[in-house]
Amino acid sequence: MKNLTQLTQLLQQKKLTIAVAESCTGGNLSALLTSVGGSSSYFDRGFITYSNQAKMDMLGVQSSTLDKFGAVSEQTAAEMVRGVIAHATVDVGVSITGIAGPAGGTSDKPVGTVCFGFCIMNECFTSQENFSGDRTQIVQSSISFVVDTLIHELSS
Repeated sequence: MKNLTQLTQLLQQKKLTIAVAESCTGGNLSALLTSVGGSSSYFDRGFITYSNQAKMDMLGVQSSTLDKFGAVSEQTAAEMVRGVIAHATVDVGVSITGIAGPAGGTSDKPVGTVCFGFCIMNECFTSQENFSGDRTQIVQSSISFVVDTLIHELSS
């Protein structure tokens, strides 16, 4: 992934550290970020919080948030990334929660709905995207979205 090189250079040049919380991507973002030699200079940790219980236990997501908005929501992604920042001393936090399929979608949240949380130097924001394709493509699109978003944010 060409953009991975650009992201890792930005993290290293700016001396920034990153931690991530993943649900639907199941650790694939962490694997990508650590696939580069020298990644220990910027990668701190990854939380794989696939179940709602894991989101609550590891990241402090509130059960009321999950009940009201669902695991796949910008509200949950926001709480997930705040949990990353609270449990890891890093400059950049990312969270991903979504429906990779092939089942699990609803009319309100079809397969391919993925919510993201970002905290970069204490500036936090969320995003909801809708990706198409099979499970593998949705996971890959989610990871690419994170890499591209971080490049954009860290370059400005």
